Amino acid sequence: MALSLYVDTARWRAHQKSVIDSFPGLVPVCKGNGYGFGHERLSEEASRFGSDMLAVGTTYEAARIKDWFSGDLLVLTPFRRGEEPVPLPDRVVRSVSSVDGVHALVGARVVIECMSSMKRHGVSEQDLAQLTGAIDDVRLEGFALHLPLDRTDGSDAVEEVIAWMDRLRAARLPLHTMFVSHLRAEDLGRLQQQFPQTRFRARIGTRLWLGDHDSTEYRGSVLDVTRVSKGDRFGYRQQKAASDGWLVVVAGGTSHGVGLEAPKALHGVMPRAKGVARAGLATVNRNLSPFVWAGKQRWFAEPPHMQVSILFVPSDAQEPRVGDELVAHLRHTTTQFDRLVDRQG
Repeated sequence: MALSLYVDTARWRAHQKSVIDSFPGLVPVCKGNGYGFGHERLSEEASRFGSDMLAVGTTYEAARIKDWFSGDLLVLTPFRRGEEPVPLPDRVVRSVSSVDGVHALVGARVVIECMSSMKRHGVSEQDLAQLTGAIDDVRLEGFALHLPLDRTDGSDAVEEVIAWMDRLRAARLPLHTMFVSHLRAEDLGRLQQQFPQTRFRARIGTRLWLGDHDSTEYRGSVLDVTRVSKGDRFGYRQQKAASDGWLVVVAGGTSHGVGLEAPKALHGVMPRAKGVARAGLATVNRNLSPFVWAGKQRWFAEPPHMQVSILFVPSDAQEPRVGDELVAHLRHTTTQFDRLVDRQG
C-alpha cells in the first residue's frame, strides 16, 4: 500500500523527444527532487536520449548524480569563495556569477552567469573589462543567461539576449557557447540565425519532464475505512464528525509532501478571491485534500499525518474500499513517492 507515481512511459518519452527536437543542443535539468521522478531516473533518461551534459542544482546533487550519469555535469548554483568543498570529477562544470569567483577557480571548467532582468545573480556589464584577463586562468565553457518566465513589461526575451551578446562581443569575450533558460523554440531560432558562430544551449527542466501533464498520475492506496456518525469523535485532536460518512486512511502524508504547497503568484480577481476563500476555510479547520474520490476532491478530516492522510467522505458518496487507489493532484517538485510504476501501452 503506497503513494505511487504512475508514468505512461511511451507518452512521456514521446514528449521528451518533441522538446529535444525543438531545442537542438538542449541541456536537461535534474535538480531538487528530480522533478518528482528522482535523480537516478532522470539521469537514466538523459543517458537514454544521448545528452552529453546534465544540469544539476548543487554540488551535493552533482556528487550523487555523478555515479548515474557519465557525461558532463553543470552545477547551476554559482560558486562562492569559502563554500564547503565537495569532491567532484573534472567533468563537473561550475557556474560563476562574479569576477572573484572566476579568480578563485583557477584551472576549473566554468560557465559565467550574466545578470539578467531576473536580478538574481550574475556578472554586470561593468564587470566585463575585468573578466577579460580573469578567464585566462579557467577553462571557459561559455556564458549563461537565466531569464524570467513572465515579461509583464512587454519586453522581448530575445532582445535581452542580443543586448548581452553585444556587450560580450564589445568586451572581446569569447562567444562560442551561450546557455539560456526560459526561451521558446522560435526565440532560439532567431538567436541562432543572428549569431551563427555561437552555439545556443537551452537549459530545460519543467518543460522537458513535466510538459505533458496527462503522462503521469499520483495515486494513494486506501489503507482503512471507518464508518462514523455525526458527532463521533476521531483523530489526534478528537474532533467531532460534522455528518455521517467514512474516515478514509490513504497512503500519502507530510513525508511525501502531501499538505505542502509552494506559494503561487495570483493574477486576476477570481484566483485572488479563491485564495481568500481557501484561507477563510482553513481558519475553521476545513482544508481540501489533493485526493479525489467519486469525481470530487475530498476534505482532510484532520491535518495529514507523516505517512498517511485521513479524509472525510460523506455518506451520500460511494464507500471506498481498502485497496482502492485515489488519484492525487500533487506538485511534482514537492512530492516524494513510495514507488514508481511504468505503464507500457
